Amino acid sequence: MGGDEASVQPVGPQRREALRVLPPDELLAYSAGSGFARRAPGLSARQTLTTGQRRAIARMFTLAGPVLLGFPGLAILVAAIAASVFFLAVILLRLILLAVSMWRPAPAPPAPNLSLLLPGYTILIAMKDEAACIPQLARAIRNLDYPEELLDVKLLIETGDEATRTAILEEAWPRRTELVVLPPGQPQTKPRALNYGLARATGAYVVVYDAEDRPHPGQLRAAAMAFARAGPQTACLQAPLVGVPAQGGWLARQWALEYAIQFGLVLPALARLGLPIALGGTSNHFRRTALVGAGGWDAWNVTEDADLGLRFARLGWRVGTLFSPTLEAPPERGKVWLSQRSRWLKGYVQTWLVVMRDPAGTIGSLGLTGFAAVQLTLGAAILSALVHGPWALWCLACALSPDLQLGPAGIAGLVLALATGALSALAAPGRRGWARLADILTLPLYWPLQTLAMIRALWGLVRRPHYWAKTPHSV
Repeated sequence: MGGDEASVQPVGPQRREALRVLPPDELLAYSAGSGFARRAPGLSARQTLTTGQRRAIARMFTLAGPVLLGFPGLAILVAAIAASVFFLAVILLRLILLAVSMWRPAPAPPAPNLSLLLPGYTILIAMKDEAACIPQLARAIRNLDYPEELLDVKLLIETGDEATRTAILEEAWPRRTELVVLPPGQPQTKPRALNYGLARATGAYVVVYDAEDRPHPGQLRAAAMAFARAGPQTACLQAPLVGVPAQGGWLARQWALEYAIQFGLVLPALARLGLPIALGGTSNHFRRTALVGAGGWDAWNVTEDADLGLRFARLGWRVGTLFSPTLEAPPERGKVWLSQRSRWLKGYVQTWLVVMRDPAGTIGSLGLTGFAAVQLTLGAAILSALVHGPWALWCLACALSPDLQLGPAGIAGLVLALATGALSALAAPGRRGWARLADILTLPLYWPLQTLAMIRALWGLVRRPHYWAKTPHSV
């Protein structure tokens, strides 16, 4: 229960109390890393390919070889038709989502005396080598408009990360903040740290933030209201992530535009249609009972957020969205962008392989529409990353050589892709102006970069499937 009116004020920056520092717990760390994989091995990415999947791939190549050798023309025709149908289905879904997203209901007004109804809220922040972000993070947490006595803040760091530890101890935090130190263990991933923190969580709701995040001060209150209105079947609410480029470079602007489309258009539309949602990696608000009931995070999946969102759908839970945003700093350098995007794509492949271990069972839990939506969102993200580069090279070759032609189907596909991308970018929230127009016109230069990231992702999936490529964050 909430307190009086004074209790809802943000935490004062002048007060600096000693944090409670929790020592490493080896048994809890083992459960955080391997508990879900042991309880539900069929839903964990600990094993990249199951025996059944390996056999299915082998059979596919065994059958494809003779067909390609004996009937190459027919094989190419069938592949072209299948690719065209899938491409048109992806475009159609994107246009439907775009149309649905155009209807944006106004945020509901605050309920009277809401402070008397607020539950406890756990904030989980997993960090590694984030000393530079700590002052900004501490300010953001202090500025949250939520009763301080209801906040349960867990700052999760790895053993040996002394720079981050020192930076944390130098800042002021809400009085119920704990510095939680994880012991060494495998896999050393963000979801392992989050599971460790979840085991100690006390709030009815749980939110995940990253060290570089700047959540809107009213986001926790907005989530509490949304949960109260949504009913018990809503397990999670995704707040929109807004990229704010620190230096304004082209790559960072494209990243921010991509986020504006994904979190401003696509996810809200999927939520309104009741379709499965692959969550973003931060600003996820959970009912703790639903999160624990779903098994927490898979510590072996490097996009634990996307995996958890689809698992909620398979278990019959709903995921909604919020209006209240979280600001993030996009990667400014190509090397940082490539590392981050490669990890995302590697995790998408991991998540898709988990979903496809039992297609019939997945259809049974998601329904045919939900299953198709997963293929046309997560599957399309994987496939498009594979083909963007080769397709761009082919288009360039056709433009430069009089002997090569895209043909009517190729031209139609190119126009459809460009038009859909431009419409999505024009409709996405954010500042309009010449900079946005320039970013839209140069979108075709950004898409092929996904293929470079996918090549690295597939190589990593073979060599180090559970390696977490740490993204250095700017403030």
